[in-house]
Amino acid sequence: MLKKIISLSFTFILTACTMIAPSPVVGTSVPAVTTTEASTLPPASTSDTSTAAATINAGNQTPTAIPGWQDLPIIPTVSPEMIEVYKRGLALGRNPNRFSKIGDCQNITTYYLAMFDSGNYKLGEQYAYLQPTIDHFKGSWWRESLAVKGGMNVAAVQNVMWANPAQCKTGENPLQCELRVYNPSIVIISMEESWAGDLSNYDFYMRKIVDYVLSQDIVPILATRAETPTQERQINAIVAKIAADYHIPLWNFWASTASFENNGISSDGFHLTGKDESPEVRSFFDNPANLRFGWTQRNLTALQAIDVVYRGLNGR
Repeated sequence: MLKKIISLSFTFILTACTMIAPSPVVGTSVPAVTTTEASTLPPASTSDTSTAAATINAGNQTPTAIPGWQDLPIIPTVSPEMIEVYKRGLALGRNPNRFSKIGDCQNITTYYLAMFDSGNYKLGEQYAYLQPTIDHFKGSWWRESLAVKGGMNVAAVQNVMWANPAQCKTGENPLQCELRVYNPSIVIISMEESWAGDLSNYDFYMRKIVDYVLSQDIVPILATRAETPTQERQINAIVAKIAADYHIPLWNFWASTASFENNGISSDGFHLTGKDESPEVRSFFDNPANLRFGWTQRNLTALQAIDVVYRGLNGR
């Protein structure tokens, strides 16, 4: 299986996600994870966490779609199954003040969520209710995840060749490494790279990611991407179906930009609008004009999704 993952990681074309080095946030430093903390990560639960596991696609058939996924809300809901996963995780020692990111260049701290730790954001009166969640997850917003990299796809994140040798153990892939080192209670998964070939491979490896996260008693939030109706290799229906099969929260980011010109996608056909604007455009949510950019919506709705999931898991 390892050889198969390695082969697929390099055989399939990585579309449009350029290797952009994340820039550090001014005035901050990465919180250290001590050797003791990293080595005492609680073991995975032996209970069955793979809800609806029998629906997993075998990887050699056309993945099925969920009808009406376009009408699903932007902000997810929390199922009873995920509340139980969360409770088991906390009992095992998962950190309730941490979430991790898993994804490609659309998840690097240059543009994504880092402002909530740097302080360069404005919620305005409308979104002031989100401040307690920002405070609760302090340090996670700008953290450079070991499972995020430009060009990363659903197979590569499970490939040991993409792991950071300075922080990952021998034989550990980026997904395993990130969850061990940072020990989150929630992960937000946004894998936007699509296959140049059969989309069943995207479906198969995304389900493997979800399976592993759940096996660690960590709650995943799965994200759709900004996507045009005529875009080649559409993946959102697959993502929505996986979320439904596993009863996991779906952040339907697509819906937040569906009414925008070109669905909030820039002229290069992949990256979001707002990438070339000032940082304030992507993080000053009190200005209605800013909310017409894809990146601004991505940061705002990701924050809202994490807020709703966190509060839902804690019965608030």
